[in-house]
Amino acid sequence: MCGIFGYIGTRSALPVLVEGLRRLEYRGYDSTGVAIHDGDQISVHKTVGKVQNLQSVLPSEVPGTMGIAHTRWATHGGVTFVNTHPHASHDGKIHLVHNGIIENFRSLHRRVKAHGIECVGETDSEVLVHLMGIELAGGATPQEAVERTLHLARGTWGLSILFLDHDVLICARNGSPLIIGQGDGEMFVSSDPHPLSAHTQRVVYMEDGDLAILTRDSMKMVTHKGHSIDPTVTVLEDSWSESDLGDSPHFMHKEIYEQPEALRHCIAGRVDREMGSGRLGGMRLGHSTMVQAPHVRLLGCGTANFAAEIGQMLIEKMARIPAVTHISSEFRNNDPVINPKAIYLAVSQSGETADTISAVKEIKLKGGQVFGVVNVVGSTIARLCGQGVYIHSGPEQSVASTKAFTNMVAALTIFATQLGRTRHLSKAKGREIIEHLQQAPHLMESYFENPGPIDEAVALLAEAKSVLFLGRGLSAPVAKEGALKLMELAYIPCLAYPAGEMKHGPIALLEEGSPVVIVAPNDHLKEKTLSALHECRARGAKIILIHEEGDTIASEGDVSIAVPRIHPWLTPLLTVVPLQLIAYSTALHLGKDVDRPRNLAKSVTVE
Repeated sequence: MCGIFGYIGTRSALPVLVEGLRRLEYRGYDSTGVAIHDGDQISVHKTVGKVQNLQSVLPSEVPGTMGIAHTRWATHGGVTFVNTHPHASHDGKIHLVHNGIIENFRSLHRRVKAHGIECVGETDSEVLVHLMGIELAGGATPQEAVERTLHLARGTWGLSILFLDHDVLICARNGSPLIIGQGDGEMFVSSDPHPLSAHTQRVVYMEDGDLAILTRDSMKMVTHKGHSIDPTVTVLEDSWSESDLGDSPHFMHKEIYEQPEALRHCIAGRVDREMGSGRLGGMRLGHSTMVQAPHVRLLGCGTANFAAEIGQMLIEKMARIPAVTHISSEFRNNDPVINPKAIYLAVSQSGETADTISAVKEIKLKGGQVFGVVNVVGSTIARLCGQGVYIHSGPEQSVASTKAFTNMVAALTIFATQLGRTRHLSKAKGREIIEHLQQAPHLMESYFENPGPIDEAVALLAEAKSVLFLGRGLSAPVAKEGALKLMELAYIPCLAYPAGEMKHGPIALLEEGSPVVIVAPNDHLKEKTLSALHECRARGAKIILIHEEGDTIASEGDVSIAVPRIHPWLTPLLTVVPLQLIAYSTALHLGKDVDRPRNLAKSVTVE
């Protein structure tokens, strides 16, 4: 959601900025632009649409060794040229790009208007640059102009700012991620690590309230109160360099098929097969903490929330203590009761999900201890929690998450096993879970060798007015994830329900030919799921059935797709895969952009 890239150095800035934008495309956006400072003037080039649209309007050469760039995901104001970043002050002396939302922009807009300045667009971002311009014209230094403006603002921001008369790039963060990259005689700024890895491995993660003043050779960091900060330099892992497509037609296709190897990375070194337990050192959970925990709460949004629901059920099955999953956006605003002895898990691929970050802050404020379950090393949630588990999916560049989901489920399974062994889970049962978990990557590979009649499923779904997804127990969140993927990618309205709830409303939507996707592994709930299947068929529905190999239930589906057999508690790792392929293939059949669905963003950094 929105992307910032900035550069100050000795190289021509434009190619560096455009390449940075290209590497940020996976975040999701609707317009893009750059501003280049050549020492005498700042030239702006922007357009509605993709980076390739921007490239088509750029001159063959734009001089300048300093600049800022942006991919916009509209929040305030429509998707129009005037609302596209960068924005300029009324006198053209300051240009900025902004991620986030300024909550009090209306009052700030009145302040700008009182100075006789009219905003040309509708964005909240534009008022910031005008206020900075007013301060600069009044004699403030660039740093003072930024500090005074942000003192008036309320909301979230990641800012990168150019000044016509000053050879400096200023960045500010409050609730929206920014990372500084240190090169040799050059500095970079980015919304996330991916674009920086092409230039440097040395990075500084800005914290909320930080201000960075960058020159070609130096970085000065101060707090919002003006106190100097000694920045901590982190070395990026090699795995965060850009992933290329290889032989795959799309990143989503590539990432679906990367799941076996990603799963191996997630599991490796984290299980004790002999003791039948998990071994998550990064959780820093003492034995007494696990034994005394009264309950576990898990927080996430979208795909992460569905993975958390699976984790919740596994925790209750293995540890026999209450576990509850919360949608992060609802949790904080409902004034939650926090038990300091409880265990809280914040689940997020990017580690930058704004609603989950807010929930983490609320828990910590009330004395709770939170553990991150994230993919991106050094992300805000990882740093806020200071403890947890990296899921080790590697870069996931398709907006629709696939391998991160299965790795989240695997990491939560390991945690449930570790917690369970301190309580009621026997060594023999723990060993059984671990052995099956270690087999899961191989079983995934086996499924990919024969994925089943995916095209037949696509034929039923492609022209559907809506699609119902059903599952029970651990398969209910899998059904939700399958529905989300199809809705995200193919833009088909989808509902997902626990199969037992189908008759309490969704059954009214069924008519002759309605497609219903049912996830029915061979577990203790299969017969009850079968009853829901029969109720759907009696209303004329066409059944797309996800089942286990060798199960006679296969005859119940109009389209039946088999996955390898695995321990009943681990079925989500396999049953979700055909749902990913179905969503991908349906979107492809309908001519949709599978890697960058409309209106969606990979990293949702606004609440």
